[in-house]
Amino acid sequence: MKQQINSSLLKTGAAIALLTSVITACGSSSSNINSAGVDNTTTTSGSTTTDTQTTGDAIDITDAILTEQNGSCEYYVGSYYSNVEDVQRNVGFNGDVVISVSGDKCVFDVNEIPNHDFNDASASFATNVAEQSGRYEIPKSPVAAATVTELSLGTTNAILLNGVVIDLLAAACYDVGNEPLGQEKIGCGEDQLDNPWRYDPMSPLNNFGTDIHNAHVQPDGTYHYHGNPMALFDSDCDLIAQESPVIGFAADGFPIYGSCFSDNGVVRKAQSSYQLKAGVRQLVNGYTTPQAGMGDVASNNYDGQFRGDYDYQAGSGDLDQCNGMTINGQYGYYITNSYPWVVGCYKGTPDSSLNKQGPALANRLHSHNGISHSH
Repeated sequence: MKQQINSSLLKTGAAIALLTSVITACGSSSSNINSAGVDNTTTTSGSTTTDTQTTGDAIDITDAILTEQNGSCEYYVGSYYSNVEDVQRNVGFNGDVVISVSGDKCVFDVNEIPNHDFNDASASFATNVAEQSGRYEIPKSPVAAATVTELSLGTTNAILLNGVVIDLLAAACYDVGNEPLGQEKIGCGEDQLDNPWRYDPMSPLNNFGTDIHNAHVQPDGTYHYHGNPMALFDSDCDLIAQESPVIGFAADGFPIYGSCFSDNGVVRKAQSSYQLKAGVRQLVNGYTTPQAGMGDVASNNYDGQFRGDYDYQAGSGDLDQCNGMTINGQYGYYITNSYPWVVGCYKGTPDSSLNKQGPALANRLHSHNGISHSH
């Protein structure tokens, strides 16, 4: 029997309460929130009863599927926790997320443990997950800049509502660094941001040791996503027939939604406007063109193994070059099933609190089970 947990973040004065409904294929549910903001939900399924509760002022978001679409980070102020497991190690963890407001910023204080189990059998983590002490600040009222800001290795791309960050770029490019040609997994830094042959961690042609949530671990134990977290929202747009919720915020403060939106009343997945180029990869002056058969290079064609295999074609999809669009006056980024996956660039100005320096930047270079690996 399949069980789905739906969680809504509800505004109550200056506080946020979480209403959790548990729905089963052959059961019913009832929910109420008491005066202390504690949700007591009882679900009956056959002879099985499940109670979902909050503890004190903190709200349990373990395996929560969010529903709220409010694009303001201030709306989600509150304290949240989760109880999850490192599957391969059989070790329990407690996620901790506190969202507050300071001046014109929303502040995320997180231990960077997700609200779902992680490190399943498909993963190959070189480092064990460990709790962190992260603080990220984003603008409460983001503003579109005159020009977009490109992604960089030195900036964390986004912070999700479960307290886990997104880092989209790999610090690995073809024929850059000291590793065998076609097996580069490290050494392609900020000075190579224009390199078209940067490996895409989300391509199935590359192996970055991720689990089913498209996530893995940095040397200090930080768990982070490379794309769709495969959590926090329901991606079956046809089945749910509802627009996706806000699942986090990009470094510039604009919200990140799941994949579903309403297209004139028809709910469907948002489509990226990046397309694979046609034919054989062409020479780009100053860079070595990847060659099929060299290391792990799959082919000479534009097949998505490298970020330069794609080209933005305005109007070919729903989203702009930053992978976002405006609906009902609210600009936001969308999770897509194709490149650039989450954020293609920043519509606004990234907050400096998400910039990495010194050890934090070096932390992005690491190995996986004896295979050199970075992002």
